[in-house]
Amino acid sequence: MDFIIELWKFLKVRKKLWLAPIILIMILIGGLLILSQGSVVAPFIYTLF
Repeated sequence: MDFIIELWKFLKVRKKLWLAPIILIMILIGGLLILSQGSVVAPFIYTLF
C-alpha cells in the first residue's frame, strides 16, 4: 500500500498525473491476462483481443 501512496505523491509533485490512467490500464490488462491463464473464461477473454 505504501508503494501506491508513494507513486501517487511522485506523480503529483512531478506534475505527471497524465501517467495515472496509463498505469491503471496497464494494471487492469495485466490482471486480466493473469486471470485468464488456464481458466474457463480464457476463450471469452481472447475474443476481446
